Amino acid sequence: RRVARLTAVYATMSGKKETVLDLGKFIDKGVRVKLSGGREVTGTLKGFDQLLNLVLDECVEFLRDLDDPLKITDQTRSLGLIVCRGTSVMVVSGLDGMEEIANPFLPPDEGGAVMAGE
Repeated sequence: RRVARLTAVYATMSGKKETVLDLGKFIDKGVRVKLSGGREVTGTLKGFDQLLNLVLDECVEFLRDLDDPLKITDQTRSLGLIVCRGTSVMVVSGLDGMEEIANPFLPPDEGGAVMAGE
């Protein structure tokens, strides 16, 4: 009996198939992971598999606001070594080159970005 493997691939213009998500380039580097349910963690990616199960070391969770569960606070808690189940992983992004920007959709007096020419 064969077991089918699920991999995210796409065909380029030349017809060559490539993986959409190449987590191998993030091994032993810092990543931020958003999980279903709103939890967010950062850590060092130590391993992954084709089901997107992730192993993160030195993991830190960003705690949510008690009044607004969709809002992340500056409070954190250390989790250490964790395994994130692939079915709960929503977003994986590298920490290198990431920076927080002002919300462009808020008015400037509420912490939004000022557009050029204003």
